[in-house]
Amino acid sequence: MVYEDDRVMAFRDIHPQAPVHLLIIPKEHIPSLEAAEDAHAGLLGHILITARNLAREAGLQNGFRVVNNCGPAGGQTVYHLHFHLLGGRSMQWPPG
Repeated sequence: MVYEDDRVMAFRDIHPQAPVHLLIIPKEHIPSLEAAEDAHAGLLGHILITARNLAREAGLQNGFRVVNNCGPAGGQTVYHLHFHLLGGRSMQWPPG
């Protein structure tokens, strides 16, 4: 665990795709971004601000990427909303 508050937690990915690869997940169970409701807007904003803060703490001043995989065609394999924070190397486009 690298971060935790009352709404979210963050930890290192067990299969990192970059030198910095953290998962940021809400404590509330939301299966996917598609399942999120308008009432989750504050939580979703909190997740992105947490990602920014973690990127700063990790020294990713040259940039980073925040990714959410949504649904089978989007590459989602774990059905609990989560965001990947990736950095520490140059990111390519398109991502995959």
